Amino acid sequence: MTRTVIITGGTSGIGKATALYFAKNGYKVVVTSRNPNKEAEILEDFEKEEATVTFYELDVTKEELVKEVINKTVAKFGKLDSIVNNSGISLGNAILGETESDELKQMLETNVMGVYYGMKHAINAMLKTGGGTIVNLASIAGINGLYATALYNASKHAVVGLTKGASLDYATQGIRVNAVAPGAIKTDILKNAIESGTYDVSAIEALHPINRLGEVEDIAKAIYFLASEENSFMTGTILSVDGGYNAR
Repeated sequence: MTRTVIITGGTSGIGKATALYFAKNGYKVVVTSRNPNKEAEILEDFEKEEATVTFYELDVTKEELVKEVINKTVAKFGKLDSIVNNSGISLGNAILGETESDELKQMLETNVMGVYYGMKHAINAMLKTGGGTIVNLASIAGINGLYATALYNASKHAVVGLTKGASLDYATQGIRVNAVAPGAIKTDILKNAIESGTYDVSAIEALHPINRLGEVEDIAKAIYFLASEENSFMTGTILSVDGGYNAR
């Protein structure tokens, strides 16, 4: 039976790699972005891989829009089997006293409220059709404290809390809720930060015992595992895919 997945922020980086991986494994894939200009690009990327995708414009900070996208997905495909709450932002790389309060507000709106809206409305849809799976994007910053990153730390710790709490709420109702916690991954955002001199690639690599950055495909495969029926006995898990970072 064909299965359906929504991936928020699915037009670049980890989101796009995840979307392509689900498509290659037979899923009907819906990706979202708040930038409508991304639609033509993602359709072309999928066509190159001989896969299909549905695109919906979505700002995850708007609850009614999140609900609308989930409802449209169910109307089009009959049900929602999985949602990957991938949309997130990182602002204010500074020690706490030198940060801007508005940067925390923005990250909470996207990284926490956006995840909450996706979980809430996906759960309500899944309960009507026999269950499903949710995978949230946490981070090593959701498990540890990182220097000059307290605001981002706070938002990702909240994602961990939402994941664990909801997993208990629905453990006997056919809905599994997990999260993946990536280490430093080769995304365009990180690449740009390195090129601008914000981060030094060798220093970041050295934080990981494997001594390299992760690839977006590493995270995509972990997300697929958590969401798929290949994994039926994990819920409330925060899966670290971090090159050994948390083994220290």
